[in-house]
Amino acid sequence: MAHHPAAAAAFAELGRIRLGETDLDGVLHRVADLAGRTIPGAAHVSITLLRERGVATVARTGETAERLDDLQYERGDGPCLEASRDASTVLVPDTTTDRRWDGWGPEAAAAGAGSALSLGLPIRDGLRGALNLYGTAPRAFDTDAVALAETFARYATIALANAHLYDTTADLARHMQAAMESRAVIEQAKGIIMGERRCGPDEAFALLTKASQDSNRKLRDVAAALVERTRRG
Repeated sequence: MAHHPAAAAAFAELGRIRLGETDLDGVLHRVADLAGRTIPGAAHVSITLLRERGVATVARTGETAERLDDLQYERGDGPCLEASRDASTVLVPDTTTDRRWDGWGPEAAAAGAGSALSLGLPIRDGLRGALNLYGTAPRAFDTDAVALAETFARYATIALANAHLYDTTADLARHMQAAMESRAVIEQAKGIIMGERRCGPDEAFALLTKASQDSNRKLRDVAAALVERTRRG
């Protein structure tokens, strides 16, 4: 159903996301909002991320979606977790009669979901998730809706993988920049000490390190303070 006007517009919007203008969190919320507006039957939408440190709902269109996710996290199983782990599509046509996942279905029905559809998002190594769609009535997702949701999930996975890579690269660049700045100021401080003490670079560094330990301050901060004092004269 990629030819459907609403679907085509949604896919185009996912492709137009400009990294640098938003972060991974922003992309996650945009994906959830687009899914709710694009996929027939999706009354409540959420995105689950499964990381090494645990599982969490990182975007949702409302509190109902989050509650439906939480019921699964409490059990340690459910359609969103199964889809996340297996990178699969998990359909629950009627929650009232579904007996999988330790009785999640009837509780989900009581919480406002008559049906559910979770689609795996294999974003990158070590980062998996699922796009979770909840319908208010049973059988809210027909064959066409499932097919459309699967195509949407593939586009969303690409957008999220790119956003995650961009965030990771930007973080690395910031860390490298900070490290370079730290090294530069430490070298400046060593030069000042060498000039004042008439000593070599190793001794100057040892004096800086001792000052850092004695004051319980970071080496970079001690060096920056020395450079600033010297600059002010």
